[in-house]
Amino acid sequence: MIETSGGENVSRENREDPAHIESHIDATRREVDRTLGELQSRLSVRRRMSEALDSMTPDITRMIRLDHAHVLAAFRRYRSRMAEARKKALVENVCLALEVHAQLEEEIFYPAMRQIAAAGEILDKSVPEHEEMRTLIRSLRGMYPLDTAYDDTFKKLIRAVLHHVADEETVLLPLAEELMPDELGHLGRLMTQRRIELLRPHAAEAAATTIRTFPIGAAAAAAGVLAAGWLLVRGLAGSSRSH
Repeated sequence: MIETSGGENVSRENREDPAHIESHIDATRREVDRTLGELQSRLSVRRRMSEALDSMTPDITRMIRLDHAHVLAAFRRYRSRMAEARKKALVENVCLALEVHAQLEEEIFYPAMRQIAAAGEILDKSVPEHEEMRTLIRSLRGMYPLDTAYDDTFKKLIRAVLHHVADEETVLLPLAEELMPDELGHLGRLMTQRRIELLRPHAAEAAATTIRTFPIGAAAAAAGVLAAGWLLVRGLAGSSRSH
């Protein structure tokens, strides 16, 4: 005789009875179905949360355009005869923004474009253009605003960026929106998460230089916008990591 978990004694013959075996199989099947149902429910919640986060985060092409708009607006504020501290803050802010933007494109956007075999010629020259910008940025960081070559070097950076932005705005971004529209939201979330990682060590610098690039009357408003934006993206990234 064999004792079951319920305390009942079942003979070997009964255990080998087809009806008993079938009953045991049915019980196992119900347990498997219940477990699979729970797993499916959990996966469904995570999937819905992921989709919600994708919808809350700007898609990748919109994010790239916002980066372009930020840098171009800074270019328009630049003047050779600006106060030294304000000029230095503006240039530092632009340089950090360009470095982060270039790394995000190289890590996330360009690989996605290569996967759909789009605009290979422009992609091939995009990274060298980034390297040209990085070279100019290193030169600027080795100078002071009063150095004779400072303005000329920054103007070279402006020209390099304008050429690069023109290719992306007229070719790469429209192609991405045409050929992989369903991926743009997910790629935008990846870019947001990576941006936070890259900016975290420079958060104070980015906030301070952004504020100093504005006229005094607008500095307080800029500080408030920066604080609200930073809290928002931190919240989105934290929610994403928890799911």
